[in-house]
Amino acid sequence: MRRLRRPTSAISSRTAMSRRTAAASAALVVLAAGAAACAGPEDNKNKAGGDGKPQKGGTLTVLNSDPQSDFDPARLYTSGGGNVPSLVFRTLTTRNREDGADGAKVVPDLAESLGKPSEDATVWTYTLKKGLKFEDGTPVTTKDIKYGIERSFAAELSGGAPFLRDWLIGGDKYQGPYKDKKGLDSVETPDDRTIVFRLNKPVGDFDYVATQTSFAPVPKAKDKGTKYEEHPVSTGPYKVVKNTGDGERLQLERNPHWSADTDAERKAYPDRIDVRSGLNSSVINQRLSASQGADAAAVTTDTNLGPAELAKVSGDKKLAAQVGTGHFGYTNYLAFNPKVKPFDDPKVRQAIAYAVDRTSVVNAAGGSSLAEPATTFLPNQKSFGYTEFDHFPAGASGNPEKAKELLRAAGHKDGLTITLTHSNAKNFETSPEIATALQDALKKAGITVRLQGLEDNDYEDKVHDAKDEPGLFLAHWGADWPSGGPFLAPIFDGRQIVKDGYNFNSSFLDDKAVNQEIDEINKLTDHTAAAVRWGALDKKIGAKALTVPLFHPVYKRLYGKDVKNVVISDWTGVLDVSQASVK
Repeated sequence: MRRLRRPTSAISSRTAMSRRTAAASAALVVLAAGAAACAGPEDNKNKAGGDGKPQKGGTLTVLNSDPQSDFDPARLYTSGGGNVPSLVFRTLTTRNREDGADGAKVVPDLAESLGKPSEDATVWTYTLKKGLKFEDGTPVTTKDIKYGIERSFAAELSGGAPFLRDWLIGGDKYQGPYKDKKGLDSVETPDDRTIVFRLNKPVGDFDYVATQTSFAPVPKAKDKGTKYEEHPVSTGPYKVVKNTGDGERLQLERNPHWSADTDAERKAYPDRIDVRSGLNSSVINQRLSASQGADAAAVTTDTNLGPAELAKVSGDKKLAAQVGTGHFGYTNYLAFNPKVKPFDDPKVRQAIAYAVDRTSVVNAAGGSSLAEPATTFLPNQKSFGYTEFDHFPAGASGNPEKAKELLRAAGHKDGLTITLTHSNAKNFETSPEIATALQDALKKAGITVRLQGLEDNDYEDKVHDAKDEPGLFLAHWGADWPSGGPFLAPIFDGRQIVKDGYNFNSSFLDDKAVNQEIDEINKLTDHTAAAVRWGALDKKIGAKALTVPLFHPVYKRLYGKDVKNVVISDWTGVLDVSQASVK
């Protein structure tokens, strides 16, 4: 899961906590929905250079708010190979580097093909391509991938994705190669090009998991522990030449031993990549808008346009042509705790669902250009298994009369008073503005809403504490990869309820039929078939009124006037730096 904030990247390093601190998400992740992520109507003008083809050479500058800190494949929490990290770290698989829905597909990277699963999807085998090399010219072997995975278990290198710890046989007890010289028996390397993973449960999505940076090869002889991030050994088209201020400035130059013959995904047009971070979001947008000097060949992967900025840009035809539009699998919703009265009554939960005015919520979230109304928990993208439904049709502006009818049936003929918990942070997802919009809508149905605003850290701790979770609060969820599994399982699988740590199953749903269906879908390695069943499960769970989906975010991000070949996929929702060229 990804815990995302409005200004930051859909896919960035450490945008999620561990699975128990960001369940298995972000994540995460900062934002990080729509029918298809694609370039805006003017963006096709920026597909190529003046001669009709992307140009090689020059320097691409990346202007970001969040530093690219902990630049170590074991510590990065990225999916689909990340964005800037994927320029240095190649993995067994990666995302398809295409616009929109095509970009939500997983494809081979270091591996010759996608993984070969056993019949029950508990054993996965990959074969490496021939001719793979590190930046120093030494060959890449499966032993380097195994070692890279093993070091991601070390306590000194915490922060990365937690899935392998949960899923590899023996992973729950393994402490990394610095303490356990024996290694992980469940990762086998019978020869230099073959690697086998043995899992304790079926994982039909393992090809997606193999995009995580923990699958990047690390040569054991070059491992410097926590200092490895200063100069990690590259397998991608660029290598790190300087890392200043723990990722505040990251300077990359071409890796002479990378070959496009082994890498069909990364185009690597610029000669250099200069990542400058720790910048104020308004400053980033001002610099990209002005596009002066080096900023003319600059992009951002974590800074959105706000409503006021977007209105200004939209009124300028030239600037409007420099806006990329993206969608990422992410849902903002109202969460119920049925253990707290009156939310133990399904009729009360249904009444609130009918009373919600999604138009006012969307406006509070920045308007229809930045948010799309949601009635399903799954994002409205095919890869997730999106199935259209609306169990409690409230229309565009709510149905207070139907809400009142349900309240009367629940014994609240004079209405009721409830508390809504939210964050005081101006982070778009759980903001006071959205809470106020909901307060106003529910008032029309006779529901008085008291707002409980908390500082962001206090809010996160409270809403994820199974012992102290409020009855009603604003929540959000983002996917680690474009599939229904990492979306529905952490929120609705009863076996993922955490009683003494970060809990994300806020409704405490522990339905045997739901749990069993999650297990059955996880066995499927046919992603199309799995998507259909995830969509059906979303519809089944939705009828229980355990959440009220509110909206899916849309990302609007500027790029410099000299940036060409803009590609924005449904996997990340942000401009893909591996595809961009500069004039």
